Amino acid sequence: MTTDARATTTAPGTAAPGTATAAAPGTATAAPKTTAAAPGTVPRPLDRDKLFTARLHAARVRPYLATALFALHVVESRRVPTMGVDRYWRCYVSPGFVERTPVEELAGVWVHEVSHLLRDHHGRSDRVAKERGLHGPAERLRMNIAADFEINDDVYGDGLARPAEVVEPGDLGLREGELMEEYLRQFSLGPRAQDLAWLDCGSGADGLDREWELGPDGAHGLSERERDAVRFRVAQGITGRPGHAPQGWRRWAEEAFHPPQPWRQLLGAAVRSAASAPGAGEDYTYGRPARRSTALPGTVLPSLRRRPPRVSVVIDTSGSVSDAELGSALLEVAAIARAVGGRRDLVTVVPCDASAGTARRLCRAEGIPLTGGGGTDLRAGFTRALRTRPAPDVIVALTDGQTPWPATRPPCRTVVGLFPRHHENHAYDESDPEYVPDSPPEWARVVEIG
Repeated sequence: MTTDARATTTAPGTAAPGTATAAAPGTATAAPKTTAAAPGTVPRPLDRDKLFTARLHAARVRPYLATALFALHVVESRRVPTMGVDRYWRCYVSPGFVERTPVEELAGVWVHEVSHLLRDHHGRSDRVAKERGLHGPAERLRMNIAADFEINDDVYGDGLARPAEVVEPGDLGLREGELMEEYLRQFSLGPRAQDLAWLDCGSGADGLDREWELGPDGAHGLSERERDAVRFRVAQGITGRPGHAPQGWRRWAEEAFHPPQPWRQLLGAAVRSAASAPGAGEDYTYGRPARRSTALPGTVLPSLRRRPPRVSVVIDTSGSVSDAELGSALLEVAAIARAVGGRRDLVTVVPCDASAGTARRLCRAEGIPLTGGGGTDLRAGFTRALRTRPAPDVIVALTDGQTPWPATRPPCRTVVGLFPRHHENHAYDESDPEYVPDSPPEWARVVEIG
């Protein structure tokens, strides 16, 4: 939550109808007052006692953030009007800002800055910039504002004083409780946000490196593994004491333990990787003789040609798989067809519970009958898939994992799309309550879906 006159940059584009707007290029902006030393005087050093007292106060009122607060390394900088962080967990602090700010408010600034790093605002900003084509300092300023909106609605109160210049979603007529990515869609830079153009929390908030930062090769930065360890410890502190943290932090802690996976992209990538591997979709043909035939007069040698890969999808239709998961499986079949170039005639679907159903070529995903409802033995489904002609180059099994697996590796690539299950709450086999299914074999690429 720092200030920087360089942040008053131009903003491309106009806001969508009904959205809030922020400062236009060249408009005057309101920034926090700064203090300058009188000519001939020696600037005062950073009051570390006051700064660290504020950090201790922040750790006392937000004990679940203590690990992160004490992981920050302080760097004194007179180029930073207030405080800011970089992605390597360095906290840049202005001596003048510390001198004129009460300890209670400094504690709030500590929590604000470390919140940017814990919530990975720099990494999320980089991803959003790539996905939406948002480039330049003006767009990064918007990301800083949106990140502040995400943080400030649940940071203050309960012993943590709210600094005077805190920005909130209501300043632009926006709702509280949303994420940075959602706020970015709701406002653009224009006159209504001219008072926010001074915001600069450093690259730790928006991913854009600053001139006053030490960078990846500077001293006292945390490695990626160390940063992940800090986040994990904080998440442990939040989940270990339920009810002591705001809802936004509890949601963050759950995602820290169970990060969401782009499972459809992962499944498609796994299928494409298996289909493009050496040997998949390759065969010898006499349609074009091999070039080495010229060295053997009177002999025609076949050449190795690549053809579109064939995929066989084995869908678990046992009673332990819900109707919603079967519907999701059909969606995955359509996605698999797109992953191999849209050739539906190259995709075969095999429904399977304790026995395998008829292997059917994919015409329309919704037209595949998924019959079953009994026990589970996907070994029968693998056998049926391998007996189809032409033989598949890739087998994809969509299952909840409650099945025995083939004892040997199939003669083709294998991908397993696994519906998640909570093992402690589920009976796997009605005839044997002590049965626990084996994990998918090591030779299969496993992607958790749903």
